Amino acid sequence: MADRLLVVDDEPSMREFLEIFLAQDGYEVVTASSGEEGFKVYRELEPDLILTDVKMPGMSGLDLIREIHALDPSIPIIAITAYASADDAIRAVREGAYDYLSKPFQIEDLRIIIRNALEARRLRRENVELRRSIDEQHRFGEIIGKSPQMVEVFNLISRIASSKANVLVIGESGTGKELVARAIHKRSSRADRPFVTVNCTAIPETLLESEMFGHLKGSFTGAVANKQGLVEAAHTGTLFLDEVGDISLSIQAKLLRFLQGREFRRVGGTDERKTDVRIIAATNKKLEKEMEEGNFREDLYYRLNVIRIRLPPLREREEDIPLLMDHFLKKFAAEQAKNIKKVSSLVMRVLCNYHYPGNIRELENIIERCVTLEQSDQLTAENLPPKLIEGAHVTSGPLGDSDIPYDGIDLNRTLENVERDLINRALGITAGNRSRAARLLGISFRSLRYRLVKLGMDQEENSH
Repeated sequence: MADRLLVVDDEPSMREFLEIFLAQDGYEVVTASSGEEGFKVYRELEPDLILTDVKMPGMSGLDLIREIHALDPSIPIIAITAYASADDAIRAVREGAYDYLSKPFQIEDLRIIIRNALEARRLRRENVELRRSIDEQHRFGEIIGKSPQMVEVFNLISRIASSKANVLVIGESGTGKELVARAIHKRSSRADRPFVTVNCTAIPETLLESEMFGHLKGSFTGAVANKQGLVEAAHTGTLFLDEVGDISLSIQAKLLRFLQGREFRRVGGTDERKTDVRIIAATNKKLEKEMEEGNFREDLYYRLNVIRIRLPPLREREEDIPLLMDHFLKKFAAEQAKNIKKVSSLVMRVLCNYHYPGNIRELENIIERCVTLEQSDQLTAENLPPKLIEGAHVTSGPLGDSDIPYDGIDLNRTLENVERDLINRALGITAGNRSRAARLLGISFRSLRYRLVKLGMDQEENSH
Protein backbone atom coordinates (compact mmCIF):
# COMPACT_ATOMS: atom_id res chain seq x y z
CA MET A 1 0.00 0.00 0.00
CA ALA A 2 1.35 3.40 -0.99
CA ASP A 3 2.18 5.94 1.71
CA ARG A 4 -0.46 8.66 2.03
CA LEU A 5 0.83 12.26 1.95
CA LEU A 6 -1.13 15.38 2.89
CA VAL A 7 -0.15 18.66 1.16
CA VAL A 8 -1.39 21.86 2.84
CA ASP A 9 -0.82 25.11 0.93
CA ASP A 10 -3.00 28.13 0.15
CA GLU A 11 -1.40 28.57 -3.29
CA PRO A 12 -3.29 26.47 -5.89
CA SER A 13 -0.25 26.25 -8.22
CA MET A 14 1.98 24.85 -5.47
CA ARG A 15 -0.68 22.32 -4.36
CA GLU A 16 -1.15 21.16 -7.96
CA PHE A 17 2.59 20.90 -8.60
CA LEU A 18 3.25 18.87 -5.43
CA GLU A 19 0.24 16.63 -6.06
CA ILE A 20 1.41 15.75 -9.60
CA PHE A 21 5.06 15.30 -8.63
CA LEU A 22 4.36 13.15 -5.55
CA ALA A 23 1.79 11.01 -7.37
CA GLN A 24 4.39 10.28 -10.04
CA ASP A 25 6.69 9.03 -7.28
CA GLY A 26 4.02 6.51 -6.26
CA TYR A 27 2.48 8.25 -3.26
CA GLU A 28 -1.22 8.63 -2.52
CA VAL A 29 -1.71 12.41 -2.29
CA VAL A 30 -4.49 14.47 -0.69
CA THR A 31 -4.46 18.28 -0.54
CA ALA A 32 -5.91 21.08 1.60
CA SER A 33 -6.02 24.82 0.88
CA SER A 34 -5.82 26.04 4.50
CA GLY A 35 -4.57 25.06 7.90
CA GLU A 36 -8.12 24.48 9.13
CA GLU A 37 -8.92 22.20 6.21
CA GLY A 38 -5.59 20.44 6.57
CA PHE A 39 -6.30 19.66 10.24
CA LYS A 40 -9.74 18.29 9.32
CA VAL A 41 -8.28 16.07 6.56
CA TYR A 42 -5.57 14.86 8.96
CA ARG A 43 -8.20 13.78 11.52
CA GLU A 44 -10.24 11.96 8.87
CA LEU A 45 -7.52 10.23 6.83
CA GLU A 46 -4.51 9.91 9.21
CA PRO A 47 -1.80 10.42 6.55
CA ASP A 48 1.73 9.01 6.89
CA LEU A 49 3.43 12.39 6.25
CA ILE A 50 2.40 16.04 5.95
CA LEU A 51 3.90 18.87 3.89
CA THR A 52 2.67 22.30 4.92
CA ASP A 53 3.38 25.87 3.98
CA VAL A 54 4.28 28.00 6.99
CA LYS A 55 2.71 31.32 5.93
CA MET A 56 -1.03 30.86 5.45
CA PRO A 57 -4.02 33.06 6.41
CA GLY A 58 -6.04 31.85 9.37
CA MET A 59 -4.38 28.78 10.90
CA SER A 60 -0.72 29.07 9.97
CA GLY A 61 1.56 26.15 9.23
CA LEU A 62 3.15 26.60 12.66
CA ASP A 63 -0.29 26.38 14.30
CA LEU A 64 -1.06 23.28 12.25
CA ILE A 65 2.19 21.58 13.30
CA ARG A 66 1.49 22.42 16.94
CA GLU A 67 -2.09 21.07 16.83
CA ILE A 68 -1.20 17.84 15.02
CA HIS A 69 1.81 17.05 17.19
CA ALA A 70 -0.33 17.53 20.30
CA LEU A 71 -2.31 14.51 19.04
CA ASP A 72 0.48 12.50 17.40
CA PRO A 73 4.11 13.55 18.00
CA SER A 74 5.38 10.71 15.79
CA ILE A 75 3.94 11.87 12.44
CA PRO A 76 6.63 13.52 10.26
CA ILE A 77 5.79 17.04 9.07
CA ILE A 78 7.88 18.92 6.49
CA ALA A 79 7.56 22.70 6.64
CA ILE A 80 7.86 24.80 3.47
CA THR A 81 9.05 28.36 4.05
CA ALA A 82 9.25 31.30 1.68
CA TYR A 83 12.36 33.22 0.69
CA ALA A 84 14.75 31.26 2.88
CA SER A 85 13.20 32.59 6.10
CA ALA A 86 15.49 31.22 8.79
CA ASP A 87 13.21 32.36 11.64
CA ASP A 88 10.19 30.50 10.23
CA ALA A 89 12.29 27.39 9.69
CA ILE A 90 13.66 27.44 13.25
CA ARG A 91 10.16 27.96 14.71
CA ALA A 92 8.79 25.08 12.60
CA VAL A 93 11.47 22.69 13.85
CA ARG A 94 10.88 23.82 17.44
CA GLU A 95 7.18 23.04 17.04
CA GLY A 96 8.12 19.53 15.95
CA ALA A 97 8.65 19.63 12.17
CA TYR A 98 10.84 16.78 10.91
CA ASP A 99 12.62 19.10 8.43
CA TYR A 100 12.03 22.18 6.27
CA LEU A 101 12.50 23.38 2.70
CA SER A 102 12.80 26.95 1.49
CA LYS A 103 11.16 28.13 -1.73
CA PRO A 104 12.39 27.72 -4.39
CA PHE A 105 13.63 24.21 -3.59
CA GLN A 106 15.20 21.40 -5.58
CA ILE A 107 12.90 18.48 -6.43
CA GLU A 108 15.57 15.97 -5.50
CA ASP A 109 15.99 17.57 -2.07
CA LEU A 110 12.26 17.17 -1.42
CA ARG A 111 12.34 13.57 -2.64
CA ILE A 112 15.22 12.70 -0.25
CA ILE A 113 13.64 14.40 2.77
CA ILE A 114 10.32 12.62 2.22
CA ARG A 115 12.03 9.26 1.79
CA ASN A 116 14.12 9.74 4.96
CA ALA A 117 11.13 10.93 7.01
CA LEU A 118 8.98 7.96 6.02
CA GLU A 119 11.82 5.54 6.69
CA ALA A 120 12.36 7.07 10.16
CA ARG A 121 8.63 6.69 10.87
CA ARG A 122 8.71 3.05 9.76
CA LEU A 123 11.70 2.33 12.00
CA ARG A 124 9.99 3.94 15.00
CA ARG A 125 6.90 1.83 14.42
CA GLU A 126 8.97 -1.34 14.08
CA ASN A 127 10.84 -0.53 17.30
CA VAL A 128 7.54 0.05 19.14
CA GLU A 129 6.17 -3.24 17.83
CA LEU A 130 9.37 -5.06 18.73
CA ARG A 131 9.34 -3.67 22.27
CA ARG A 132 5.65 -4.58 22.62
CA SER A 133 6.36 -8.09 21.34
CA ILE A 134 9.25 -8.54 23.78
CA ASP A 135 7.14 -7.21 26.66
CA GLU A 136 4.32 -9.62 25.78
CA GLN A 137 6.74 -12.55 25.71
CA HIS A 138 7.84 -11.72 29.25
CA ARG A 139 4.39 -10.77 30.59
CA PHE A 140 1.36 -12.90 31.39
CA GLY A 141 -1.39 -10.58 32.53
CA GLU A 142 0.18 -8.70 35.44
CA ILE A 143 2.81 -11.41 35.99
CA ILE A 144 6.30 -10.68 34.66
CA GLY A 145 9.05 -13.20 34.01
CA LYS A 146 11.13 -15.03 31.44
CA SER A 147 12.79 -17.64 33.68
CA PRO A 148 12.05 -21.31 32.93
CA GLN A 149 10.10 -21.59 36.21
CA MET A 150 7.78 -18.72 35.26
CA VAL A 151 7.35 -19.92 31.68
CA GLU A 152 6.18 -23.22 33.17
CA VAL A 153 3.71 -21.33 35.37
CA PHE A 154 2.41 -19.37 32.35
CA ASN A 155 1.91 -22.59 30.38
CA LEU A 156 0.06 -24.24 33.25
CA ILE A 157 -2.25 -21.23 33.67
CA SER A 158 -3.11 -21.39 29.96
CA ARG A 159 -3.90 -25.10 30.16
CA ILE A 160 -6.14 -24.97 33.24
CA ALA A 161 -7.90 -21.62 32.87
CA SER A 162 -10.89 -23.02 30.97
CA SER A 163 -11.52 -25.88 33.41
CA LYS A 164 -13.69 -25.81 36.53
CA ALA A 165 -11.16 -27.65 38.70
CA ASN A 166 -10.10 -26.21 42.04
CA VAL A 167 -6.59 -24.76 42.06
CA LEU A 168 -4.09 -24.46 44.91
CA VAL A 169 -1.35 -21.84 44.49
CA ILE A 170 1.58 -22.25 46.86
CA GLY A 171 4.48 -19.90 47.40
CA GLU A 172 6.17 -17.62 49.90
CA SER A 173 4.64 -14.26 50.85
CA GLY A 174 5.17 -11.65 48.16
CA THR A 175 5.56 -14.03 45.22
CA GLY A 176 2.36 -12.91 43.47
CA LYS A 177 -0.15 -15.66 44.27
CA GLU A 178 -3.17 -13.40 43.82
CA LEU A 179 -1.85 -12.28 40.41
CA VAL A 180 -1.83 -15.93 39.34
CA ALA A 181 -5.40 -16.36 40.57
CA ARG A 182 -6.52 -13.28 38.62
CA ALA A 183 -4.69 -14.48 35.50
CA ILE A 184 -6.57 -17.80 35.66
CA HIS A 185 -9.88 -15.98 36.14
CA LYS A 186 -9.29 -13.56 33.24
CA ARG A 187 -8.55 -16.44 30.85
CA SER A 188 -11.57 -18.47 31.87
CA SER A 189 -15.17 -18.37 30.66
CA ARG A 190 -15.93 -16.52 33.91
CA ALA A 191 -13.72 -13.55 33.01
CA ASP A 192 -16.62 -11.06 32.89
CA ARG A 193 -18.05 -12.35 36.17
CA PRO A 194 -17.00 -11.44 39.75
CA PHE A 195 -13.54 -12.18 41.15
CA VAL A 196 -13.96 -12.14 44.94
CA THR A 197 -11.11 -12.39 47.44
CA VAL A 198 -11.42 -13.80 50.96
CA ASN A 199 -8.36 -12.70 52.94
CA CYS A 200 -8.31 -15.48 55.50
CA THR A 201 -5.66 -13.80 57.69
CA ALA A 202 -7.21 -10.31 57.78
CA ILE A 203 -10.66 -11.40 59.02
CA PRO A 204 -10.98 -12.43 62.69
CA GLU A 205 -11.97 -16.07 63.14
CA THR A 206 -15.21 -15.09 64.88
CA LEU A 207 -16.30 -13.13 61.79
CA LEU A 208 -14.83 -15.29 59.03
CA GLU A 209 -17.82 -17.65 58.77
CA SER A 210 -20.19 -14.69 58.51
CA GLU A 211 -17.98 -12.96 55.92
CA MET A 212 -17.81 -16.09 53.80
CA PHE A 213 -21.37 -17.41 54.05
CA GLY A 214 -23.37 -14.39 55.23
CA HIS A 215 -25.74 -14.15 58.21
CA LEU A 216 -29.34 -13.48 59.16
CA LYS A 217 -30.50 -10.51 61.19
CA GLY A 218 -30.22 -11.17 64.91
CA SER A 219 -28.03 -14.26 64.54
CA PHE A 220 -25.40 -12.68 66.78
CA THR A 221 -24.70 -9.38 68.51
CA GLY A 222 -24.26 -6.69 65.87
CA ALA A 223 -26.14 -8.58 63.14
CA VAL A 224 -28.65 -5.77 62.57
CA ALA A 225 -29.65 -6.92 59.07
CA ASN A 226 -29.41 -9.87 56.73
CA LYS A 227 -26.05 -9.96 54.98
CA GLN A 228 -24.89 -11.72 51.83
CA GLY A 229 -21.56 -13.54 52.16
CA LEU A 230 -18.59 -13.46 49.80
CA VAL A 231 -19.47 -16.95 48.52
CA GLU A 232 -22.77 -15.58 47.21
CA ALA A 233 -21.13 -12.41 45.89
CA ALA A 234 -18.85 -14.59 43.75
CA HIS A 235 -21.77 -16.46 42.12
CA THR A 236 -20.89 -17.49 38.50
CA GLY A 237 -17.38 -16.13 39.06
CA THR A 238 -14.22 -17.03 40.98
CA LEU A 239 -13.72 -17.19 44.75
CA PHE A 240 -10.10 -16.68 45.81
CA LEU A 241 -9.23 -17.97 49.28
CA ASP A 242 -6.02 -16.14 50.15
CA GLU A 243 -3.81 -17.80 52.82
CA VAL A 244 -6.28 -20.63 53.28
CA GLY A 245 -3.73 -22.42 55.49
CA ASP A 246 -4.48 -19.97 58.32
CA ILE A 247 -8.18 -20.78 58.85
CA SER A 248 -9.30 -22.63 61.97
CA LEU A 249 -10.37 -26.28 61.98
CA SER A 250 -14.01 -25.32 62.62
CA ILE A 251 -14.10 -23.05 59.55
CA GLN A 252 -12.23 -25.73 57.58
CA ALA A 253 -15.11 -28.13 58.28
CA LYS A 254 -17.68 -25.65 56.97
CA LEU A 255 -15.54 -24.89 53.91
CA LEU A 256 -15.19 -28.61 53.17
CA ARG A 257 -18.96 -29.04 53.32
CA PHE A 258 -19.38 -26.16 50.87
CA LEU A 259 -16.77 -27.56 48.46
CA GLN A 260 -18.47 -30.95 48.37
CA GLY A 261 -21.74 -29.63 46.93
CA ARG A 262 -21.39 -25.85 46.56
CA GLU A 263 -24.13 -25.59 49.21
CA PHE A 264 -24.02 -23.49 52.40
CA ARG A 265 -26.11 -21.93 55.13
CA ARG A 266 -25.97 -18.38 56.32
CA VAL A 267 -25.04 -17.97 60.00
CA GLY A 268 -28.29 -18.27 61.95
CA GLY A 269 -30.15 -19.79 59.02
CA THR A 270 -31.41 -23.26 58.14
CA ASP A 271 -32.04 -22.90 54.42
CA GLU A 272 -29.55 -24.53 52.10
CA ARG A 273 -28.29 -22.17 49.40
CA LYS A 274 -26.42 -23.10 46.24
CA THR A 275 -23.90 -21.08 44.32
CA ASP A 276 -21.74 -21.63 41.23
CA VAL A 277 -18.15 -20.57 41.91
CA ARG A 278 -14.70 -21.68 40.86
CA ILE A 279 -12.36 -22.05 43.84
CA ILE A 280 -8.75 -20.91 43.76
CA ALA A 281 -6.88 -21.10 47.08
CA ALA A 282 -3.42 -19.88 48.02
CA THR A 283 -1.09 -20.42 50.94
CA ASN A 284 2.47 -19.71 52.04
CA LYS A 285 2.42 -22.67 54.41
CA LYS A 286 3.53 -26.24 53.81
CA LEU A 287 0.10 -27.86 54.10
CA GLU A 288 1.53 -31.39 54.20
CA LYS A 289 3.37 -30.47 57.40
CA GLU A 290 0.26 -28.70 58.76
CA MET A 291 -1.72 -31.91 58.18
CA GLU A 292 0.89 -33.98 60.04
CA GLU A 293 0.64 -31.59 62.99
CA GLY A 294 -3.17 -31.71 62.95
CA ASN A 295 -3.62 -28.10 61.92
CA PHE A 296 -5.16 -28.72 58.49
CA ARG A 297 -7.76 -31.26 57.42
CA GLU A 298 -6.51 -33.88 54.99
CA ASP A 299 -9.85 -34.17 53.19
CA LEU A 300 -9.98 -30.38 52.66
CA TYR A 301 -6.43 -30.42 51.36
CA TYR A 302 -7.29 -32.95 48.66
CA ARG A 303 -10.41 -31.00 47.71
CA LEU A 304 -8.37 -27.85 47.18
CA ASN A 305 -5.28 -29.46 45.67
CA VAL A 306 -6.83 -30.71 42.41
CA ILE A 307 -4.37 -28.61 40.39
CA ARG A 308 -1.27 -27.28 42.10
CA ILE A 309 0.79 -24.28 40.99
CA ARG A 310 4.06 -23.53 42.76
CA LEU A 311 5.34 -19.97 42.53
CA PRO A 312 9.13 -19.86 42.98
CA PRO A 313 10.66 -17.28 45.32
CA LEU A 314 12.49 -14.42 43.60
CA ARG A 315 15.89 -15.78 44.64
CA GLU A 316 15.22 -18.81 42.39
CA ARG A 317 14.45 -16.68 39.32
CA GLU A 318 17.34 -14.21 39.21
CA GLU A 319 16.97 -13.57 35.45
CA ASP A 320 13.56 -11.99 36.16
CA ILE A 321 14.94 -9.34 38.53
CA PRO A 322 15.99 -6.82 35.80
CA LEU A 323 12.57 -7.19 34.12
CA LEU A 324 10.77 -6.53 37.39
CA MET A 325 13.07 -3.61 38.21
CA ASP A 326 12.30 -2.02 34.85
CA HIS A 327 8.56 -2.56 35.34
CA PHE A 328 8.51 -0.99 38.81
CA LEU A 329 10.81 1.86 37.74
CA LYS A 330 8.41 2.82 34.92
CA LYS A 331 5.42 2.46 37.23
CA PHE A 332 6.69 4.66 40.06
CA ALA A 333 8.45 7.19 37.82
CA ALA A 334 5.13 7.74 36.03
CA GLU A 335 3.18 7.95 39.30
CA GLN A 336 5.61 10.52 40.72
CA ALA A 337 6.10 12.40 37.41
CA LYS A 338 9.87 11.85 37.49
CA ASN A 339 12.06 11.50 34.42
CA ILE A 340 14.03 8.48 35.63
CA LYS A 341 14.79 6.09 32.77
CA LYS A 342 17.41 3.69 34.13
CA VAL A 343 19.34 2.37 37.10
CA SER A 344 23.06 2.70 37.67
CA SER A 345 25.24 -0.35 37.10
CA LEU A 346 25.97 -0.54 40.82
CA VAL A 347 22.28 -0.57 41.74
CA MET A 348 21.69 -3.28 39.15
CA ARG A 349 24.55 -5.35 40.60
CA VAL A 350 23.39 -4.95 44.20
CA LEU A 351 19.74 -5.73 43.48
CA CYS A 352 20.53 -8.72 41.28
CA ASN A 353 22.69 -10.24 44.06
CA TYR A 354 20.22 -9.66 46.92
CA HIS A 355 18.28 -12.67 48.28
CA TYR A 356 14.83 -10.98 48.77
CA PRO A 357 13.22 -12.60 51.82
CA GLY A 358 10.14 -10.49 50.98
CA ASN A 359 10.21 -11.55 47.31
CA ILE A 360 8.64 -9.37 44.60
CA ARG A 361 6.80 -7.22 47.13
CA GLU A 362 10.13 -6.33 48.73
CA LEU A 363 11.72 -5.46 45.36
CA GLU A 364 8.72 -3.27 44.55
CA ASN A 365 9.10 -1.41 47.85
CA ILE A 366 12.83 -0.92 47.26
CA ILE A 367 12.26 0.59 43.80
CA GLU A 368 9.47 2.83 45.11
CA ARG A 369 11.81 4.11 47.86
CA CYS A 370 14.62 4.76 45.38
CA VAL A 371 12.36 6.59 42.91
CA THR A 372 10.90 8.70 45.72
CA LEU A 373 14.32 9.77 47.02
CA GLU A 374 16.16 10.03 43.69
CA GLN A 375 17.01 13.54 42.41
CA SER A 376 18.89 12.60 39.23
CA ASP A 377 17.78 10.91 36.00
CA GLN A 378 18.86 7.42 37.14
CA LEU A 379 18.55 5.36 40.30
CA THR A 380 21.74 5.59 42.33
CA ALA A 381 22.93 3.34 45.14
CA GLU A 382 22.89 6.05 47.80
CA ASN A 383 19.11 5.73 47.95
CA LEU A 384 19.08 1.96 48.46
CA PRO A 385 18.14 0.70 51.94
CA PRO A 386 21.35 0.72 54.06
CA LYS A 387 21.16 -3.04 54.71
CA LEU A 388 21.56 -3.72 50.99
CA ILE A 389 24.71 -1.62 50.64
CA GLU A 390 26.19 -2.94 53.89
CA GLY A 391 25.60 -6.55 52.86
CA ALA A 392 26.71 -6.15 49.25
CA HIS A 393 30.26 -6.91 48.17
CA VAL A 394 30.14 -4.44 45.32
CA THR A 395 33.83 -4.15 44.65
CA SER A 396 37.08 -5.59 45.78
CA GLY A 397 40.14 -3.57 46.47
CA PRO A 398 43.03 -2.83 48.82
CA LEU A 399 40.76 -2.74 51.86
CA GLY A 400 40.28 -6.47 51.58
CA ASP A 401 44.02 -7.21 51.68
CA SER A 402 44.91 -7.03 55.36
CA ASP A 403 48.04 -9.19 55.35
CA ILE A 404 51.49 -7.58 55.00
CA PRO A 405 53.81 -9.66 52.75
CA TYR A 406 57.23 -10.76 54.04
CA ASP A 407 59.06 -8.37 51.75
CA GLY A 408 57.06 -5.43 53.10
CA ILE A 409 54.85 -2.84 51.43
CA ASP A 410 55.06 0.69 50.08
CA LEU A 411 52.83 2.40 52.66
CA ASN A 412 52.34 5.64 50.72
CA ARG A 413 51.38 3.79 47.53
CA THR A 414 49.08 1.43 49.47
CA LEU A 415 47.32 4.37 51.15
CA GLU A 416 46.92 6.06 47.77
CA ASN A 417 45.33 2.89 46.39
CA VAL A 418 42.97 2.69 49.36
CA GLU A 419 42.05 6.35 48.91
CA ARG A 420 41.53 5.89 45.17
CA ASP A 421 39.38 2.80 45.77
CA LEU A 422 37.13 4.56 48.31
CA ILE A 423 36.67 7.58 46.05
CA ASN A 424 35.80 5.31 43.13
CA ARG A 425 33.25 3.49 45.27
CA ALA A 426 31.67 6.76 46.41
CA LEU A 427 31.53 8.08 42.84
CA GLY A 428 30.03 4.77 41.72
CA ILE A 429 27.31 4.90 44.37
CA THR A 430 26.42 8.51 43.43
CA ALA A 431 26.68 7.96 39.64
CA GLY A 432 29.57 10.42 39.41
CA ASN A 433 28.00 13.22 41.48
CA ARG A 434 31.01 14.71 43.29
CA SER A 435 29.06 16.73 45.85
CA ARG A 436 27.21 13.63 47.05
CA ALA A 437 30.39 11.55 46.93
CA ALA A 438 32.14 14.09 49.16
CA ARG A 439 29.30 13.86 51.68
CA LEU A 440 29.52 10.04 51.67
CA LEU A 441 33.26 10.26 52.37
CA GLY A 442 32.80 12.87 55.11
CA ILE A 443 34.99 15.47 53.39
CA SER A 444 34.36 18.82 51.72
CA PHE A 445 33.83 19.17 47.98
CA ARG A 446 37.08 21.20 47.81
CA SER A 447 38.95 18.38 49.58
CA LEU A 448 37.56 15.76 47.17
CA ARG A 449 38.55 17.89 44.21
CA TYR A 450 42.10 18.25 45.58
CA ARG A 451 42.41 14.49 46.12
CA LEU A 452 41.16 13.74 42.59
CA VAL A 453 43.87 15.96 41.14
CA LYS A 454 46.54 14.57 43.47
CA LEU A 455 45.69 10.99 42.56
CA GLY A 456 45.51 11.72 38.84
CA MET A 457 41.79 10.91 38.77
CA ASP A 458 40.60 14.26 37.41
CA GLN A 459 41.57 14.33 33.74
CA GLU A 460 39.79 17.60 33.21
CA GLU A 461 41.81 19.31 35.92
CA ASN A 462 45.05 17.80 34.72
CA SER A 463 44.48 18.98 31.16
CA HIS A 464 44.51 22.66 32.15
